[in-house]
Parts: sequence; structure tokens; C-alpha cells
Amino acid sequence: MALTREEREKFLAEPHIAALAVDAGTGRAPLTVPIWYQYEPGGDIWIMTGLDSRKNRLIQEAGRFSLMVDRLEPTIRYVSVEGPVVATIPATLDQLREISARYLAAGKVDGYVDFAWKNHGEQVVLHMRPERWVSSDLGEV
Repeated sequence: MALTREEREKFLAEPHIAALAVDAGTGRAPLTVPIWYQYEPGGDIWIMTGLDSRKNRLIQEAGRFSLMVDRLEPTIRYVSVEGPVVATIPATLDQLREISARYLAAGKVDGYVDFAWKNHGEQVVLHMRPERWVSSDLGEV
């Protein structure tokens, strides 16, 4: 059964690890990788990635990407969303801390943020405006 707008936005706002997919060019399947993301119902989605990464290059070329999140319990549910990139900005330490706190235990955030800021190279934040949604709750397992 398809989810309502409110259900799909609430589900997407939960801290799932998403599968990001972006066109990888002629003769290639889409690049599909796991990624952390941030989302508030009704707003844009943002992700953080390396400025010089293949992922960023492909997203910039395509101008859009999709995310898919799912779960198995208490029911099998998924949400897939696709849309255009509406902004690309240099990442800040505050954004790195915000997205890290979404996924990591409180006691691990500072150590991870310190390591990532020093070792992951220059990062960018890409904002995607959700345009197309596919969602379903398939019921209990």
C-alpha cells in the first residue's frame, strides 16, 4: 500500500542509511552507494560528499540523484525520492557535526567529526529538492 505524503516524509526524516543512485553515463549502470542524509518534512534533502569524489562529479553532471531508504520491521516499508540538485555549497564543521549526530551515538560524534574534518578532504553539501516519490508499506514480515 502506498504511503501518504505525511507518512513518507516522516519515514524519510528518520535516520536511515540511504542508497544514493546517480546516472554514471552511457553504457554504465547507475552509481549506487550508501550515504548519510538529512531531511526535515516538507524541505530539501541534503547530503555531504567529497568535492573531488566520483559521486559529486556524477551528480553535478546529471543535475539530480535519487535516494532510497527501507526497513524490514515492524513492517516492510520503503521510500524512494528523486529530484534536482538546487544548491551545492562548501561543507561546514557544523553541518558535519549535525549529520554525524544523526547517525552516531553521542559519545562517538566528537571523535568522528575530528577525524573526518582532518582526513576526508574538502567536502560539499548538495541540496536536492524532492520531485518524485515512490513509497510502500508491504505489511508484516
